[in-house]
Amino acid sequence: MAAVRSQPTRILVVGGGYVGMYTALRLQSKLKAGEASVTVVDPQPHMTYQPFLPEAAAGSIEPRHVVVPLRKVLKRCHVLTGRVTRISHADKVATVELPDGHVEELGYDVLVSALGSVARTLPIPGLAERGIGFKTVGEAILLRNHVLSRMDLAATTIDPELRRKLLTFVVIGGGYAGIEALAELEDMSRYATRYHENIKPEDMRWVLVEATGRVMPEVSPRMGVYTVERLAERGIQVYLDTRVKSMVDGHVVLDDGTEFDSETIIWTAGVKANPVLENTDLPRDARGRVRCTSTTQIEGLRDAWSAGDCAAVPDLAKTEQDPQATCSPSAQHAVRQARQMADNIVAVLRGRQPQPYRHKHVGSVASLGLYRGVAELFGVRVKGFPAWFIHRTYHMSRMPTFNRKFRIVMDWTLALVFRREVVSLGQINDPKADFVRAARS
Repeated sequence: MAAVRSQPTRILVVGGGYVGMYTALRLQSKLKAGEASVTVVDPQPHMTYQPFLPEAAAGSIEPRHVVVPLRKVLKRCHVLTGRVTRISHADKVATVELPDGHVEELGYDVLVSALGSVARTLPIPGLAERGIGFKTVGEAILLRNHVLSRMDLAATTIDPELRRKLLTFVVIGGGYAGIEALAELEDMSRYATRYHENIKPEDMRWVLVEATGRVMPEVSPRMGVYTVERLAERGIQVYLDTRVKSMVDGHVVLDDGTEFDSETIIWTAGVKANPVLENTDLPRDARGRVRCTSTTQIEGLRDAWSAGDCAAVPDLAKTEQDPQATCSPSAQHAVRQARQMADNIVAVLRGRQPQPYRHKHVGSVASLGLYRGVAELFGVRVKGFPAWFIHRTYHMSRMPTFNRKFRIVMDWTLALVFRREVVSLGQINDPKADFVRAARS
């Protein structure tokens, strides 16, 4: 007979991204009063819906509308803004660094590792100084302001070499993030040229560099070729089977001998498991991800769970062909795994057996800019406007809370009527600069 706990079970959710927020959201709706307490720890007070970052960067969506405030939606949970730096599951203690530098240790009974991923970088000279990532809403805002400000500077300079450098934009990485960021930002900059008397669309150079022989490996090779062809029609240069050797001072050198200068280098070349996992005693695979069973339980641990980009969860839809197959790092898997994991945690707390995570791959969708897209749904290929519409509809349906859904639809509606705003708010990157100059004068 199971022992009766006198205190609620303490569930600690480390990370407030897709997995962390959706897990906590479902737990607070499933758990009975007094059954368990849920604490969510994340450095940011919000969850970012990353599939909408390209549209936020391009001005089609207000950036605030692609983030969900954790405290607003997790009303029955404890939300702590801080960074987990270490986890000792043997002691059931997590070390948290708070924004003021204070360090606390949080005890727990059940752990949910939802640390997610970070950008996968390479030891390329100049990358740290010149590269701009594309995983956060802050980076989306920075890129929007940066691209538009480069156009403003190019419109005022009389130096042809500097002008060429300012109007050269490079995206490294041909996955979903890279393709959508490239397509949306190029679309925005093309639209912005109508407000510059001396900049034409053909004056700009947009470049995509991909290390493998195809783009968007999640779709069929045929759709990958279609995507490259559509990008080429817009004058975008695509380098496949090509790697970047150096980007020191904005001088980009490719391994095929191509060299050019650029003021804008966007890095979207993959992700890796959050390095915080290195400071834990959780079992990890060769790629640094937490090893999990098909129920999303961490291997060998009944009271620890993980899902999403930081977890190696068996992909039961593929294990017949490949017994070692694990779920890919995607929003589709993260949201579905979070729901299954929350249900399993509740089941175990109530003495029932957890169920395996099993999914049926519906397909993939991607935007190629305003009114253009590609999609594969149930084996059916869709292109152009229908694919773009499906992309928007699908991701809008996955955006949590009616509040955010309504705001995004309103953004789209207003953009359709009044068109997008193309003004750089570059001052936001250093808002005190003018005040400091005035105070010193």
